[in-house]
Amino acid sequence: MATIRENKTIVLYAVVFTSFVIPFLSAAINVALPDIARQFSLNAVTLSWIAMSFLLSSSVFLVPFGKLADLLGRKRIFICGNIIVGITSLLCGLSISEGMLIGVRIIQGIGGAMMYATGMAIITHIFPPNERGKVLGINVAAVYLGLSVAPVAGGFLTQLWGWRSIFFVLVPFEIAITIASAVFIKPDGTKNRLEAFDFKGSAIYMLAISALMYGFSRLPDTNAIILSITGVALLLWFIRVELHCGMPVMEIGLFRDNRIFAFSNLSAFINYAATFAVAFILSLYLQYIKGMTPQDTGLLLISQPVVMMIMATIAGRLSDKYDPRILSSIGMSIIVAGLLMLSFISEDTSRTFLIISLVVLGAGFGLFSSPNTNSVMGSVSKQYLGIASATIGTMRLTGQMMSLGLATLMIHLFIGESHITPAQHPAFVTCVRLLFAIFAILCFIGVFASLARGKKNS
Repeated sequence: MATIRENKTIVLYAVVFTSFVIPFLSAAINVALPDIARQFSLNAVTLSWIAMSFLLSSSVFLVPFGKLADLLGRKRIFICGNIIVGITSLLCGLSISEGMLIGVRIIQGIGGAMMYATGMAIITHIFPPNERGKVLGINVAAVYLGLSVAPVAGGFLTQLWGWRSIFFVLVPFEIAITIASAVFIKPDGTKNRLEAFDFKGSAIYMLAISALMYGFSRLPDTNAIILSITGVALLLWFIRVELHCGMPVMEIGLFRDNRIFAFSNLSAFINYAATFAVAFILSLYLQYIKGMTPQDTGLLLISQPVVMMIMATIAGRLSDKYDPRILSSIGMSIIVAGLLMLSFISEDTSRTFLIISLVVLGAGFGLFSSPNTNSVMGSVSKQYLGIASATIGTMRLTGQMMSLGLATLMIHLFIGESHITPAQHPAFVTCVRLLFAIFAILCFIGVFASLARGKKNS
């Protein structure tokens, strides 16, 4: 019979795999989009929804499922999420139309939200505080591994067996993870209290996030501006409703009364808002300005997530011994340095300089993320682990969408609806410099948000 340690190790592997799968599913499909477009004769707008649908539905459902996990049991929600992702992976591979593929991707995003909302909560619950940073560092590293592997594996699978193989290859792994989770994850003692679930608050929250994220991703279109404003208004209404709710879907009091929780989440949001679009911007710069192929671009850009993955594992262990606030703040400061380096790029910037800048960014982000996650998860009691896990996941996803939205807005302001032709290169390079400068300023503010959280909880 397996020992408790072996059970914990198997559970860690299960959670780490799901942390790898979620970014893999959101990123690997990007490489296959041209093949999907040819098969279904899709335009660019429809094609973008194949990628966006997963990210959007994941972010919308994260907080509600985090609360449901605290009410119904994290094991139950985690296993259901794996089952949904496994079934939808099979259905995505069997899709016969773009409508079916997008619809199944939306459901797959819901499964991904169930997995992400519970994974960190499960390992935080079963591992003692002196090991928490280490395992959360491993978990964060798995996210970066998924981001690193996705473009290469997605291209390899698409070239050998077609785009459908990206989804088929995950099915047997999901079956194994579901079985292992059912056997080795112990119930967390949560009672079935569905009647306490805040349906009104959840509905308002989901509408608010949908409007805000979709609207921001389509800026500066007039309808997108209206949607974004509507989303902000709905969020304010949501906060008002939650403050007067006996069992809210999101514990607003955690932000009001728990300084570490509030400023750690704010730091995470600022960090993702200032860094996620870096790969998107540099991908355009390298291919349009430097004339590099997509394959060479991917190989250059992979330097950042690889360094992230290595540093996140080290930083997670360090956060068990040292104050996460200090580690995270140092990491954010290093990111500022990397972004400032990139703000000086030109048409003649060397590949060596770009790689060094990306390595600096990767080191800073890895040093920031694991301790910051440890800080969030260690700042709440066990009854709130699900909502804490979901909240930091929401900060990640909304920050990513805001980052892309800001990049899209700036590009539109500098070159409008035009394609990036040689005549537009000077304007585009100026836009890129300004974007990196703005991101550096955001991260500089984030350093103070990180320091403001206060000392580590006892």
